Amino acid sequence: MKSASEQLELIRRGTEQIVPMDALVKKLERSIATGKPLRVKYGIDPTGFDVHLGHTVPLRKLRLFQELGHQAVLIIGDYTAMVGDPSGRDESRKGLTREQIEANAQSYLTQIGRIIDVNRAEVVYNGAWFSQFRFSDVLALTSQITVQRMLERDDFTKRIKAGTPIYLSECLYPLMQGRDSVEVRADVELGGSEQLYNLMVGRHLQADAGQEPQVCITMPILKGLDGVKKMGKSLGNYIGVGESADEQFGKTLSIPDTYEIIDETGQKQTRSFMKEWFELLTDRSPAEIAKLVDPVKTHPMEAKKRLAMDIVTTYHGEAAALAARAEFERRFSGRADPTEIPEVAILRSELNDGKIGIVRLLVLLGIASSNKDAKRLLGPTSGVTIGPERTKITEANTLIELTDGLVVRSGSKKVFRVRLTDA
Repeated sequence: MKSASEQLELIRRGTEQIVPMDALVKKLERSIATGKPLRVKYGIDPTGFDVHLGHTVPLRKLRLFQELGHQAVLIIGDYTAMVGDPSGRDESRKGLTREQIEANAQSYLTQIGRIIDVNRAEVVYNGAWFSQFRFSDVLALTSQITVQRMLERDDFTKRIKAGTPIYLSECLYPLMQGRDSVEVRADVELGGSEQLYNLMVGRHLQADAGQEPQVCITMPILKGLDGVKKMGKSLGNYIGVGESADEQFGKTLSIPDTYEIIDETGQKQTRSFMKEWFELLTDRSPAEIAKLVDPVKTHPMEAKKRLAMDIVTTYHGEAAALAARAEFERRFSGRADPTEIPEVAILRSELNDGKIGIVRLLVLLGIASSNKDAKRLLGPTSGVTIGPERTKITEANTLIELTDGLVVRSGSKKVFRVRLTDA
């Protein structure tokens, strides 16, 4: 087993806060001396089917603890999901039904298995204890925190000022998450930066229960593809761990190189977007990352391709990453069509003397949702092309001589092959 200082160096990478630091050092030293692994907790509520790269930031840290010889404890929040976590939210979130939660949980475990060794993890549902709670147990739990302390949290303060409702059930969430730590006797709990309040409640409840309080480790929130808002399914700015190699590669190349923030003095600062992704989503060393994000040493596009390959390799393997890069470069650098082009059947009865209007064709192929949408795609800056010569179509009244097998494109992503049929 690595020394405490060696473990600490690895654990600190990519973290935002470790509270308290001295307690973590003591826990690591004791673990080495006794040969007893730390119990490292991470909870996830099964609120949807897609685990995305934002979720993987704390999960990768959990995997690191596994690699260091510690015990990963994965909490599936089937009961907390029914309440809805208010952390980082400016409005209440609807809890899920029992049926929705059960449908999501197994999918989550399958996807999480791409990041951590689920077979070596202790996987528990918090319904195992909350389903046994009586009303007197709920009262006892709520008596462990004051309303004043609950309202100290930033998200509740903002909602009070904005006049946005705060439901009493939301106040139960941090208490329930904290109770999870008591039940599993967590030594360490991981979470995003907006989770610190909830993690600290866990320390408080453990102390009340006569346990040694856990150490709280938070990670930065991963920004999404837009470089502005945090990665999220509802915002559509995410990369799912279950997406194809080509999707993951292409989406990664769409991220911005940098983003801007306003610092504490009110000054605008530029930060490297790619540096954050390298640090939070890959195993590259600080020296490697510094070289990759230095435009003098590495061209930004090449750096982004390396980042995309690292991500694809993690979830699909090196061969898939190499193939995704080759396919991207073949299509976008060589202006080639995809290897597999979806075919769309079009009735010959749609043709008039073997021809069809471009607007109607775009609608039939599904490139446009309506005639109005099709006309919007055309014009001087049109990306609509047809045939092997990539003839550009700009006029909405253009008639196309439609032949079986004709390839029609709108940009580089919407590419279809016409298959004429009589019925």
